[in-house]
Amino acid sequence: MSDEFDTTDDTMQDDTAQDDTSTQYDYVDLNGDGIADNTMEADGQTYVDVDYDGQADGVIAEDGSAYVDTNGDGTYDAHLLDEDGDGVYESAELDTDGDGQVDAFVSDTNNDGLVDYAESDSDGDGEMDTFMTDSNYDGMVDETVVDTDGDGLADVRMTDTTGDGVQDTVTVEDDKVDSGPQLGDKA
Repeated sequence: MSDEFDTTDDTMQDDTAQDDTSTQYDYVDLNGDGIADNTMEADGQTYVDVDYDGQADGVIAEDGSAYVDTNGDGTYDAHLLDEDGDGVYESAELDTDGDGQVDAFVSDTNNDGLVDYAESDSDGDGEMDTFMTDSNYDGMVDETVVDTDGDGLADVRMTDTTGDGVQDTVTVEDDKVDSGPQLGDKA
């Protein structure tokens, strides 16, 4: 899944309108593939058809955020956020299991087009329990923190201390540190 979604203020005109009026569309590329998505204005909403099948895959809300059906089941399962108002979606709230609750969040905090923060609810209890950070913005996870018992405190922390993309240090709840070349190595 692309972590950058683009909307800009460029416009195009619908010259197929039957009533001699033009409908103005915002240029929208929700899936980040570089191809303008089909849009339609109705009832004050901008509906978006990403795959040109005639069915709305998303809707852009008045605040500029977008709700998207990423799996084609007719239910919006992603909420895209343009947090700085520049027309590029930096963050997404996701319902990955179809229960109507946000169970994953991803963000590009420095606008480089790569996700550098993610959190998820891995056990389905409604609380985020796994957090991943790319603190040096190289596209690799530098730290993963997991709350395994739901008390809001880190129980497992995995860190890439060498910057090679492999999390090579593991700290567990009792502050025991286990590190070494065996962690992350291929057998």
